[in-house]
Amino acid sequence: MHNKRPYFEKELEVSESSLHGRGILTKINIPADHIICIIEGEVIDEAECIRREDEEGNVYIFCNGDNYIDTFNTEVIKNLNHYCTPNCYVDDRDESSLFLVAERDIKAGEELTIDYDYEEIYEHCNCEVCRDKKAI
Repeated sequence: MHNKRPYFEKELEVSESSLHGRGILTKINIPADHIICIIEGEVIDEAECIRREDEEGNVYIFCNGDNYIDTFNTEVIKNLNHYCTPNCYVDDRDESSLFLVAERDIKAGEELTIDYDYEEIYEHCNCEVCRDKKAI
């Protein structure tokens, strides 16, 4: 199981990203397997998720079992960028929230990333893995 509080949410800052737009950077080192923060937002069902994605272009929604968590109105977590070799992953917490967990040791100043894990993202991704695939 994951470590208990305190988590690292107070040590995160949103800044310009070298990957895309704005990103989440850590101000301190975070050890592997530690919970970084809790992902919370508006809990919606699948139909509303699809509607928001299609009609509003909302890309800030996390799948949580039968529920979806819309983080559009959050200050920090909506800035979590995709990377094919991420340093974080998302893990179950409860029906209305998820954990953001360090995949490996993360150094101060590093941007936090996850693999969004849906096909369309790889077409737009500019990480080394995707650039190499596109070059073939």
